Amino acid sequence: MNATFERPVRIRFSHCDPAGIVYFPQYLVMTNALVEDWFNEGLNVDYAHMIGQRRIGLPIVKLDCDFSRPSQMGETITLTLNVTAIGRRSISIEIVGHCNGETRFRSKQVLVTISIESGTSIDIPADIASALAMYAPQPDIIEAQRS
Repeated sequence: MNATFERPVRIRFSHCDPAGIVYFPQYLVMTNALVEDWFNEGLNVDYAHMIGQRRIGLPIVKLDCDFSRPSQMGETITLTLNVTAIGRRSISIEIVGHCNGETRFRSKQVLVTISIESGTSIDIPADIASALAMYAPQPDIIEAQRS
């Protein structure tokens, strides 16, 4: 099984709407922070340096979200990031937010490496591709036995 990256997030007043539950766009703010933490701590790639000095961006180009159960202020949810695919220029990830054994939301995202200068996609730089290797999805054992 491939490695995962997890982070607990305390639900704050600023995350919530007047109904007292997480306002859905705030989950995307949380997932973006998780990706930044994953680069810094999980991949040991300085995210600020990647963007500021190397001028490499990582925008979301595809997004699919499912919201299962509301989260409320004061709860702590755990965000779990799994890499589902690594391409030449893209990384597909799934982030699940869960609390007390239940899934609160699931986000499937495709991130693409771009040149911030030109705004066009670029190959994933070698150092980042190397760091991603430990998170690469492993082939299913059954599929591997069939080959």
